[in-house]
Amino acid sequence: MITCNLRRLMADRRIDDITELMRLSGLSRNSINKLYREENIETTKLETLIRLCDTFQCNLSDLIEYKADTK
Repeated sequence: MITCNLRRLMADRRIDDITELMRLSGLSRNSINKLYREENIETTKLETLIRLCDTFQCNLSDLIEYKADTK
């Protein structure tokens, strides 16, 4: 399972809402909503992840992480 830490990054950097992140990153509301609303992500564009990493000045591993399925 791949999880997204977008909410945590936004809170850590005091980015209050998606509109502010849209302005900072240049991404669309839909691109951000997909990652913000769903902690478990299945697909997203690499460009979206790169822009978010640039915006937060973080590594990809800070934004998303892989958790092995424990079944």
